[in-house]
Amino acid sequence: MTVTEKVAYLKGLAEGLALDESKPETKIINAMIDILDDLALSVSDLEDGLDMFSEQLDAVDEDLDELEGFVYDDDYDDDCCCDDCCDDEEYYDVECPGCGEVITIDCDILDEGSIECPNCGELLEFECECDCGCCDDCGDED
Repeated sequence: MTVTEKVAYLKGLAEGLALDESKPETKIINAMIDILDDLALSVSDLEDGLDMFSEQLDAVDEDLDELEGFVYDDDYDDDCCCDDCCDDEEYYDVECPGCGEVITIDCDILDEGSIECPNCGELLEFECECDCGCCDDCGDED
């Protein structure tokens, strides 16, 4: 039930009491209900404005996402001179040849080139598999 509906319900209850209009208490109750009615209409207008503003903000956010994708190229990786090495949100499962433990690594660990197995301590080395042949130069360009 909205605030406007609640005030209308309250107004109906007050009218159902059949209060004597000449009494000061009735005048105060009616004045308070009128004020509540005005406030409820104001709140309703504010909610409508907020909904419209929220829709416009969502549209601007979507446009900004598209613009950022165009300007910054979503696949750009600061540690590499190409766009094809790996995505920052990709994860890889690697099995340690020493102990058989499967560990999950992300793009940052792949870019570092190696990691010690957390189970046996063996050094696991990784190579970039770019098709562009830039891996020897990755990280050297500023």
